[in-house]
Amino acid sequence: MKFPEGFLWGAATASYQVEGGIDNCDWAQAGGQGRVPQAGKAIDHYNRFEGDFDIAQSLSHSAHRFSLEWARIEPEEGKFDQMAIEHYRNVIRALKDRGLVPFVTLWHFTLPLWFSEKGGFSHPDGEKVFARYCEFVIIELGSEATYWMTMNEPLIWASGGHLRGVWPPFHKNLLKFIGVISKLANAHNLAYTCMKRSHPEIQIGIAKHNMYFDADAFPWNIISARIMRWFWNHRFLKKISGHQDFIGLNFYIHKRFGTGTSYVQTEMGWDIFPEAFYSVLFELKRYNLPVYVTENGIADSTDDKRGEYIATYLQSLLRAIESGVNIRGYFYWSLFDNFEWALGFEKRFGLVAIDYNTLERTIRPSAHRYTEIILKNEV
Repeated sequence: MKFPEGFLWGAATASYQVEGGIDNCDWAQAGGQGRVPQAGKAIDHYNRFEGDFDIAQSLSHSAHRFSLEWARIEPEEGKFDQMAIEHYRNVIRALKDRGLVPFVTLWHFTLPLWFSEKGGFSHPDGEKVFARYCEFVIIELGSEATYWMTMNEPLIWASGGHLRGVWPPFHKNLLKFIGVISKLANAHNLAYTCMKRSHPEIQIGIAKHNMYFDADAFPWNIISARIMRWFWNHRFLKKISGHQDFIGLNFYIHKRFGTGTSYVQTEMGWDIFPEAFYSVLFELKRYNLPVYVTENGIADSTDDKRGEYIATYLQSLLRAIESGVNIRGYFYWSLFDNFEWALGFEKRFGLVAIDYNTLERTIRPSAHRYTEIILKNEV
């Protein structure tokens, strides 16, 4: 079972989860208030990125997904930090020097304090503020990379912060949740237009978290699964139709309505169910766009399940390719153990283990199994 020639292989990270030293965003503020764990120095990737990319290169990765920190680039409204831009220019060039194709996310969950304090995306000008930031970055860095994502998992962010109330800004309001999703779609569309204005050649998408919804034979459960599949998986993608050049898919979760089979679970309590991965990928065929799996991974502190998890999920990905889905790359989440949002540093997703006392990096056996797949381009 061979993957297509030129298929991109890599892993993913996100700025706040690995960089360390970010204290001017909403998550840092909430951490200081004791409402979420503190990221602190994280894994100090901001200072160690070159050595970290050496590790990715040693594992035969051909691409890497990472994010920029908006609060570093625009620490005050309308005032941009050129030193931050140059830092990220160096990051992108370090990847390319090692033969890794950069996939750059412009916003991965954390908001600059000044933006969150004025209401974030709920502010009447929220979409314009975001598009201005995206356009500035592309004017400065658009010639450095081909693949850009405006945002990561917009529905997950909106749900955590505006529906479940467990993430900043800690709201629990269904109508606000639905409204902010529309604002995020508008923000992406406006940013897409602004970004293409200065660099029409770049490829722009989002990293969209889709779930697999199924049901038992009870009619209401079947209807519920269909409604959720439409609302969660497709409504946002339809709202940005015509404003994306590829789809980035993040996949982790299976949701069943009613009774059914019990599955082995990850340390996050998520089912290990590779057939669900196939189904969610196949759903994307209707959009007739290139697909990159921008996140897929397992919390596995003992590394007992990760290698087999990667192999079986990639078998499902190959099935989707054989079914006509135009999948062009796969990014495991994550390259390193990192700060997992409201869970702090407890969960271990990394191909590379982190000793949080010394920050020593140790490559796990599963990372080598992934490398074997990469080198053979087959599973």
